[in-house]
Amino acid sequence: MSVTSRSTSRFTSRSTPRPAPRFTSRFTTRARRGAGRRSRRADLLGLLFCAVMAFPVYWMLLTAFRPASQIRSDPPSFWPSEPTLEHFRRAMESETFWSSVRASALIGAGTVVISLLIGVLAAYALARFAFAGRKAFILVILSVQMIPLAGLIIPIYLLLSDAGLTDSLTGVILTYLVFMLPFTVWLLRGFIAGIPVELEEAAMVDGCTRGAAFRRVLLPLLAPGLVATSIYSLVQAWNEYVLAYVLLSSTDKQTVSIWLVSFQTSFGTDYGALMAGATLTALPVVVFFMFVQRRVAAGLAAGAVKG
Repeated sequence: MSVTSRSTSRFTSRSTPRPAPRFTSRFTTRARRGAGRRSRRADLLGLLFCAVMAFPVYWMLLTAFRPASQIRSDPPSFWPSEPTLEHFRRAMESETFWSSVRASALIGAGTVVISLLIGVLAAYALARFAFAGRKAFILVILSVQMIPLAGLIIPIYLLLSDAGLTDSLTGVILTYLVFMLPFTVWLLRGFIAGIPVELEEAAMVDGCTRGAAFRRVLLPLLAPGLVATSIYSLVQAWNEYVLAYVLLSSTDKQTVSIWLVSFQTSFGTDYGALMAGATLTALPVVVFFMFVQRRVAAGLAAGAVKG
């Protein structure tokens, strides 16, 4: 055998990969099986959690659609044998339904619009400008969120009573702003801080004023954060009960959350109409959330990691 053939055979034998040891392949197989089992367990726990969370909503819809004779059936049935819309008809034909919807819509829209207008400007100042007391102001915003609502009901009522704003939608909107604005400012501040300031500086170099750069550059990028905060404000204003019950006494100004209590009387509770009313109350917010859910997820993520 020549020298060339010997060197070639040695190089080939050295470069040829050796088969993996058996214990390594067994360990890899066991690790894969363990990971698959843990994944299936996590999926089962997630499905169980979703089922537990969704069951009250399912029971509400089930009670709203089945006849009154089957609502308290024993044993309970988990599917309506004869679905009916009678409960929805009685709920919508009640005297204060449409006035309650109008009051809730006005309160929700007013709270969302005003909180966004004030919150955007305050968040922009906190994110872009350095001034004395800036960090202290941020701490105050966070501390307001920790104050319990029950401890503020009496002072708020006395303050609005002196101002002549009790039993008025304006007083309720101003009260809701006290609780909505801190979260709005905090979330939008984090979102604005995540937008590079160089974009605004480039726009001002091209001839835009600070206001024009804010309107043309920042606001379009801020859209997910605005949607996220508007959804939060709308849900809170739409579902709030305690403050609306204390501040509003006229039946034509009561919100839908107070209207639902009308199905509970001294003679008993009309569970069918109550569940139908609860479904009608939740429907507008659910539909609106379905349209903007992508922007809500992006806004919450971006506003939480910056600032």
